Amino acid sequence: MGTVILGTGSCLPRNVVTNSDLEKIVDTTDEWITSRTGIQSRHIASGDEYTYKLSARAAEKALEMAGVGAEELDLIVVATISSHMLMPSSACFVQNEIGATNAFAWDLNAACSGFLYGIDLADKYVRADKKSKILVIGAETLSTRINWEDRNTCIIFGDGAGAAVVGYSESESGYIGSNLSSDGSLWKLLHMHAPESTNPNLKVPDNTGAHIVMEGREVFKHAVKAMEDAVRGLLEREQLTLDDINLVIPHQANIRILNKLKERLQLPEDKVFINVSDYGNTSAASIPIALDEAKRSNRISSGDTVLFCSFGGGFTWGASLIKW
Repeated sequence: MGTVILGTGSCLPRNVVTNSDLEKIVDTTDEWITSRTGIQSRHIASGDEYTYKLSARAAEKALEMAGVGAEELDLIVVATISSHMLMPSSACFVQNEIGATNAFAWDLNAACSGFLYGIDLADKYVRADKKSKILVIGAETLSTRINWEDRNTCIIFGDGAGAAVVGYSESESGYIGSNLSSDGSLWKLLHMHAPESTNPNLKVPDNTGAHIVMEGREVFKHAVKAMEDAVRGLLEREQLTLDDINLVIPHQANIRILNKLKERLQLPEDKVFINVSDYGNTSAASIPIALDEAKRSNRISSGDTVLFCSFGGGFTWGASLIKW
């Protein structure tokens, strides 16, 4: 008994951008992108597909699966680094969009690890009040935070949203625990500046713009080790082994990181859920989109133990376990 995920949902923008499409705007090729990242296409927002709009659509699907009305929600948390506005938060926009009139709301900034941080936070609220219903969303429109002339980043990222409704259950299912970490000393390897300060005394000298900057090779090395350590540390603490895990849903960064992680953890192909080829790296939306896809394609059954792991800018990283 304990904290459970009652329902999941996801929403992807209508517009699909293939590697061939990117060949027309940046110096790259389909073969180059596929061989280095495993990504073949990504969804890019257009029209009114703002972060909060994608979030709201994903939320509605999760609420429907959970059988929970929006008015029953007590809290909405949106994990994002690409909010529609700096203020109000995307979560406040979602609260209004779905009619969650009894919920308070805020955004959480932990980059690609945001959804895991959010689920862990929700667990604490549910433990404090078993009647709580909490909506945790991971959502990004990273197309608004990319330098489209930088082929090292613009080929990787995509847009989308995933959501989970979290509550309490007397069943044997439940949130087992997490192993979360951060290291702010390495921020320069993966970061995004804010818009330039309007206070001349607080202008950042090396602010190149409000878009993602990444040292890919260095991030790769840190990401694989950090996720492996987080997984092994969590399993050891909970006295479990990888044989006890039915499905691993890692952050969909790129195929090289995923393959290296599988190799280091000695995971068989059928135990790892991967969809990076279709969506690219959607940061905080990555795991909840994959979770919803896995659930709706019957990759997760009642009683399964599911392991999540992620790594993102900050640096932030971690692993979480839940028995479905």
